[in-house]
Amino acid sequence: MTIHYLEGKDSSLFRPLTISNGHLTLAHRVVHAPLTRNRGEPLHSDTPETPNRIWVPGDAVVEYYSQRATQGGLIISEGIPPSLESNGMPGVPGLFIPEQAQGWKRVVDAVHAKGGIIFCQLWHAGRATIPQMTGSPA
Repeated sequence: MTIHYLEGKDSSLFRPLTISNGHLTLAHRVVHAPLTRNRGEPLHSDTPETPNRIWVPGDAVVEYYSQRATQGGLIISEGIPPSLESNGMPGVPGLFIPEQAQGWKRVVDAVHAKGGIIFCQLWHAGRATIPQMTGSPA
């Protein structure tokens, strides 16, 4: 049997898909893949004495995800560091302090307001993590 994916409105691409062990049904199979945007806002001002190493999801992040949300569509978030030590680059909003959790809640609420579904992708930069980013010893 041949499946034709791009046959207009009757395409498999636009048919519902059940995921998450049957707990969620997507309205279509177009999924927004994770893209790191580096749009986080610094937690505090950056100075040589106290460099900022923590970013929070602010208005730009909320707007980004809200613009891409569709009714019954799935968005997979950018890589979200669950700790300071796991972040490898500036501008990436993490999820390890209350301010970040509050920011991501705003994102989730904005996606849900448009009928969308969002999954959080946790990310550890691994060997790309540098001491200047984390404040940890090399």
